[in-house]
Amino acid sequence: MSTGKMPKWSPVADLMSGLIMAATSVPQLIAYAELVGYASHRGLTTAGPSLAFFSFCTGVPFINTGVSSLTAVMARSDLNGEAFTAENGEEAYAKLVAGYSLMVGITSVILAVVGVGNVAQNLVPKPVQSGFKWGCAANVIVSAVPTGLLLKGSGSLKALSQTSAVLSGVISAIRAVPFLGGMAGGAVGVSKVLFTVFSPLEWFPLTAAIFLGSVYFVMNSKGIAGKVGITLPPGADVILVTALTTVLSTSIGYSGSVVGAIPAIDADSGISLFGGKFILPVTPLDPRELLFDSGLVGQFGGSWIKLFLTASVFSLVSFLSTVGICLTFENENGHPWNATRELAAQGAACLAAGSTGSAPVGASLSRSLVARMTGTTSSCAAFVSATAWMLLLPLMGVMSPTPKCALSAIIVSAVVRGVANPKQLLALQGSDAVVGWFTAAATLLLSPTLGFGFGLVLAIVVAAVAPKAKKD
Repeated sequence: MSTGKMPKWSPVADLMSGLIMAATSVPQLIAYAELVGYASHRGLTTAGPSLAFFSFCTGVPFINTGVSSLTAVMARSDLNGEAFTAENGEEAYAKLVAGYSLMVGITSVILAVVGVGNVAQNLVPKPVQSGFKWGCAANVIVSAVPTGLLLKGSGSLKALSQTSAVLSGVISAIRAVPFLGGMAGGAVGVSKVLFTVFSPLEWFPLTAAIFLGSVYFVMNSKGIAGKVGITLPPGADVILVTALTTVLSTSIGYSGSVVGAIPAIDADSGISLFGGKFILPVTPLDPRELLFDSGLVGQFGGSWIKLFLTASVFSLVSFLSTVGICLTFENENGHPWNATRELAAQGAACLAAGSTGSAPVGASLSRSLVARMTGTTSSCAAFVSATAWMLLLPLMGVMSPTPKCALSAIIVSAVVRGVANPKQLLALQGSDAVVGWFTAAATLLLSPTLGFGFGLVLAIVVAAVAPKAKKD
């Protein structure tokens, strides 16, 4: 909804909007933690500090940040999360992710200082942006579908990979491809998901029913509610799916994957406020340990340069989402924005995220639009949301029985239309179409970072050759 002008500041409006945003975002916090590859509860326990810091730094009142499908998929891919977790455990992986958040925060601040934010808007060609966006959205589906159809999600999929001769043969063939086989982690994931989708006898009926039913409801909630004369407020469909499936899980003793117990914060490890009279349930981590002792640089071949460059690409790609959101608000609400400030705000948020155990964060278009729609007048609303998440954490245990397949449905519902009908890619013509679809395929079949890099290289080559071709 466009207002055409900026609203006047209202603390009451920001309070109400912030509380609404806090409530409607909880299912996403858990779902995107699952997408990152660490324990679901970490999405709840680590979300507050990064948004709080971001609210102090940003100059755009509506913008909302957090772990998104883009940052979750990129972090998991860059860190080879599945393999690292299998070898070292979830706790070690969580520290690895936190260390990477710190690195993304550092590179974001450096890029802001040297002025990259001011040129980022025109730095990446539109075909590369469109292809990368589609590839990441498709990766979200690849990551979410196993949890939506199989009893134990990735655990069941891993067992299938070992017991199915067909699937294991396909994976071996992919890895044997010269030059690309070692980089084709995305292709392996796609092969696993295709095998799952076309093997309905391997599905767990109740898990699949919850998943498919939830996807259908979220994608068609407005029409369903309209038929009974009800208008659902933003985010209500997600809350309904989460609440109903949680009740169902509790009542029948659902045996599939669930969020699980949310660990209580040790009173001695929280942040003490007001002379110890109040303990904020946030556990700060040691940045030095995260950067140097978590195995972070080892995931990049022991090269700090490679780590820095990869984190820089992550920072730039994540910031492109911020650019798009800020331009939308500038055009529709007339609110000016400063690219350097917003890139630095992204860096501050990622530094806070890493220091408290979160994956890298970035601007979220859906949450930002909801923030505007619910009457946000300043970044105080984001601070209210962050504070609510932290203070109400002891009450979040009610979500322990929530089925992960329902959370996967929420994620898939957000991107499936764009994957099935990629309007931006289909609108490209000529060499732009080649660049766009190449970037999309490389992002999906290799990794987001490699896809973005290869797409950018191809775009530069095409731009250099195209003028000569026209002259000839």
